[in-house]
Amino acid sequence: MGTDNLFALICGAVITIMLIYYVRHKRRIRAFLFGSLTGLAALLILNKFGGQFDTCLPLNIFNVCGSAVLGVPFVICLVILNIIC
Repeated sequence: MGTDNLFALICGAVITIMLIYYVRHKRRIRAFLFGSLTGLAALLILNKFGGQFDTCLPLNIFNVCGSAVLGVPFVICLVILNIIC
């Protein structure tokens, strides 16, 4: 299984989990905004200080949109894939 297939599989699982979480949550908008803000904050922190831990993630459109929509789990998946590859 290639890295691209593994990444697509992990992203699909994370999208499904986050959609289930947002649908079941009472305050959907607040939960989505909180998830977006924490995901963007995690991405910015890793971009700024990740070089010290060899996990620097670039700020490109894919990473920013993914972390804004999926939150911290997306950033964690990116870090794991960065470590694996």
